[in-house]
Amino acid sequence: MSANSLAASLPVDGRQSATALAVARGTTRLLHSFGLSVVSELSLGSGRRADLVALGAAGDIWIVEIKSSIADFRADQKWMDYRLHCDRLFFSTTLDVPREIFPADAGLIVADAFGAEIVCEAPEHRLHASTRKSVMLAFACAAAQRLSALADPDGPYGNGL
Repeated sequence: MSANSLAASLPVDGRQSATALAVARGTTRLLHSFGLSVVSELSLGSGRRADLVALGAAGDIWIVEIKSSIADFRADQKWMDYRLHCDRLFFSTTLDVPREIFPADAGLIVADAFGAEIVCEAPEHRLHASTRKSVMLAFACAAAQRLSALADPDGPYGNGL
């Protein structure tokens, strides 16, 4: 099975709007173009769930919070906690959402379903080694469990249970 076939077979969990899913897809393509691996909806040690977590070959960790509208940004302030779990924090949104609403101390990505562009770089704030290890282990476990679910949908990590 090809990587594209695997990606197409991943289930949609129903929490995201069509706009958010399109932004996630384009943003993921951008992150992949930088050589980063990406896991969506990753649970963090704080109990929060990050929209996209990207891991680089050198162990750098980026979190991308997707905001599909002004109302989405105003209604959800959980993203402030994400900074404690990454080296760089980005927001990703559509061209329709005004850039001015996003904090200046985070990066900004503008995306659609087909691609994305960084319009403001995120400042780097290096993680403590123990936090990095914790996030990397969560990333690895989530990725492995999702691959297991694809290979065995009726198994312990599949949707069949």
